Amino acid sequence: MIDWSADRAAVDRALVEACDGLATRLSPRLFDAVKYSLVGGGKRFRALLLLSSYRAVGGSADASKLAAAVEIVHSYSLVHDDLPCMDNDDVRRGRPTVHRAFDERVATTAGVAMVPFAARTAFDGAIDVGRSPVEAAAIACEAMIASGAGGMIGGQLLDLESEGQVLDLDGLERIHRGKTGALIRASALIGGLAARGTAAQCDALAAFGEAIGLAFQIADDVLDITGTTERLGKTAGRDLDLNKVTYPALLGLEPAADRAERLVDDATATLERVGLLTRELDSLARFVVERES
Repeated sequence: MIDWSADRAAVDRALVEACDGLATRLSPRLFDAVKYSLVGGGKRFRALLLLSSYRAVGGSADASKLAAAVEIVHSYSLVHDDLPCMDNDDVRRGRPTVHRAFDERVATTAGVAMVPFAARTAFDGAIDVGRSPVEAAAIACEAMIASGAGGMIGGQLLDLESEGQVLDLDGLERIHRGKTGALIRASALIGGLAARGTAAQCDALAAFGEAIGLAFQIADDVLDITGTTERLGKTAGRDLDLNKVTYPALLGLEPAADRAERLVDDATATLERVGLLTRELDSLARFVVERES
């Protein structure tokens, strides 16, 4: 069993430090909303994936600020995903969502403010690990591409538009390669880029991230049915309430779980072929399908 507490603590410190740097740039209420969204817990899965990918390729510097950047992107997506015009949820990470704790206008603005904040944090984090300004800009671009219309944001819109619709597996996976998979893929890839991995190494990390990104979404869909609000830290059964197309609805509960397991096996085999399957990356891949929240 790997102890991730030191990495989580380093990422949390980096998030607080980066966020505190915004204090003089935002109104007090907007600053409070941004910080509320970032320091409210969470698995820090994407950050841990970036750090583990970085170390797998041979990186040895402190990449916690770079890892914090992908958590800012992820947290921004949750703020907007919970809004009344989207999934209209009340609970996230075991406490009121940002628009419930503040209000809808503040939450919307906070989410928008977090996009350039994430880009700047990614750039600064890449500089921290010794990358040149050109390399740092390319790394920040990967984070923004993953979060943009061709990735996370586009996937979110497709997800909303699919409510009440009939989808096949290809259509469902098109949504989730963007909404969930793009940032997980980018987290693994950025770790490799930050350590100046070879093209083959970075391609393998990207493929690994893409596969476990889909597995992560399948596990989320399964947990939405089998989990509880208390354990999940968010409203259980929400997919059914919103009439969303999910993997269990399309494939059945057990076949969906089996597909997630196969994706994880494929992901780890991809890294094994290029000599990058570390204990940390294997553990994160298995966590995707073994977690309970």
